[in-house]
Amino acid sequence: MSRTPVMGRTLAVALTGMHGHLVEVEADIGQTLPGFVLLGLPDQSLQESRDRIKAASRNSGLPLTRRHLTVNLVPAALHKRGPGFDLAIVMASYAADGQVRHVDGAVFLAELGLDGRLRHAPGILPSVMAAVDAGYPEVVVAEESVDEASLVPGARVRGYRTLHDVIRAFGGVPEAPPLTAVMPPGPAAPVEDRPGTGADAADGAGTWAGAAADLADVSGQYEARFALEVAAAGAHHLFLEGSPGAGKTMLAERLPGILPPLDDRTALETTAVRSLGGGAREATGLVRNPPFQSPHHSASMASLVGGGSGVARPGAASLAHGGVLFLDEAPEFDRRVLDALRQPLESGTVTLHRSGGTVRYPARFQLVLAANPCPCGWGAGRGSRCRCTSLQRRRYSGRLSGPLLDRVDIQVTVPAVDASALTSGPAGEDSATVRGRVLAAVRRQHERLAPLGLTRNAHAPATLLRDGPLAVDPRARAAADAAVDRAELTARGHARVMRLAWTVADLRGADRPGAGDVDTALYLRRRNEGEEAA
Repeated sequence: MSRTPVMGRTLAVALTGMHGHLVEVEADIGQTLPGFVLLGLPDQSLQESRDRIKAASRNSGLPLTRRHLTVNLVPAALHKRGPGFDLAIVMASYAADGQVRHVDGAVFLAELGLDGRLRHAPGILPSVMAAVDAGYPEVVVAEESVDEASLVPGARVRGYRTLHDVIRAFGGVPEAPPLTAVMPPGPAAPVEDRPGTGADAADGAGTWAGAAADLADVSGQYEARFALEVAAAGAHHLFLEGSPGAGKTMLAERLPGILPPLDDRTALETTAVRSLGGGAREATGLVRNPPFQSPHHSASMASLVGGGSGVARPGAASLAHGGVLFLDEAPEFDRRVLDALRQPLESGTVTLHRSGGTVRYPARFQLVLAANPCPCGWGAGRGSRCRCTSLQRRRYSGRLSGPLLDRVDIQVTVPAVDASALTSGPAGEDSATVRGRVLAAVRRQHERLAPLGLTRNAHAPATLLRDGPLAVDPRARAAADAAVDRAELTARGHARVMRLAWTVADLRGADRPGAGDVDTALYLRRRNEGEEAA
């Protein structure tokens, strides 16, 4: 059947970090020698799409034209990366050959398998957000990506399992039945998740590994538990120093369990960051629980704050957006890697400049540092066991720079637990009880800070704390002022003490901080006698 050649056009999205650019996919069929040319700065994985598309279209019952096919990705100056353009390219090619209709205005976001199956493409959520923001709400994705794409308000999502299904949906008539796809077997369930297996199967106790971490598991450590509660209530950063086995890691792992759920904007941003790596492909809703990231101390700069060649990828700091970034054995991290966190701690974002472009990722996390008092670990409370020299101690503590610690609001010592707390001491409050107080304190903050465009005490600017509506009465803050005069607090440290005082007041239901709240904030702030200047 003879068809009049026309220009085929579809839409796709190119991602630069979390920012999406709408891309027009143009297809033209010429009268020269057969061939398939792809233009518009495609990367290697996108160049390979030509062979994937040929095989997928043939196995879907509607081969591509045998004439010369030219596909152009506009704007041509924008680098395009990844396999997520496959579906848009093949549908534009069909439209140029008159095989399908009504593809204008639809955004196609899916990778193709050789058998014609539609596969999930990383970054579906930010891609759909970009499409909707550009005024193109109709989005076509793989069936497995529907839940994720539907998280974007206003998006009209259409999901399909195979290219054959998409062809028929857009008015095409495949000339042959599709190749029967051989579905790979699903992953086997972990041994501990299978019924009747695991350590507790014999006595019917259930699967202990699935139990959520609860504060009630922590023996003793009442001061550290209070510090954790204050950190959760005001979104403050936390530094825990203590000997091995004191409970620093247990405390840090239980912080997400007492944090409030993520608000709509933060939840969408957090889910979008995960989507860039394909981590949200099975999500049925926004990520509402605060994330918890705990990278190993051998982590590189790129893995912690983001990086890589071309366009930089998000690191653990961005994956922890809205939640907790826990650095255990903090002095063992490379000092340059730790100091790279200073900028996101202040701004809540990570900005990365690479040859492939500049990207910005959200990184509003709560930093939790844990460290031993010295290299051997026994320098606090058990001095007779410590064999470290004073020089070794200074070098060890010096791995955490003063400017970094000056940005950490709460700095407490976690002492070793005695036998009475382990065996006969009263059980501490559980996470649900503590979380109730935290949520009440957070509501008080929202009511007070919403008119100022803020949500949490830790994010209040210093100007509002000095002479604005959040200024603490001079008589109440006298102790903090005196600490500045004695060079025990920096100007930044003074502002952070005021933020802490507001959080302590919120936890006890007070309208404004008093002298006792400031004293408590100073106690939580000053792990050592003095602070280094920022």
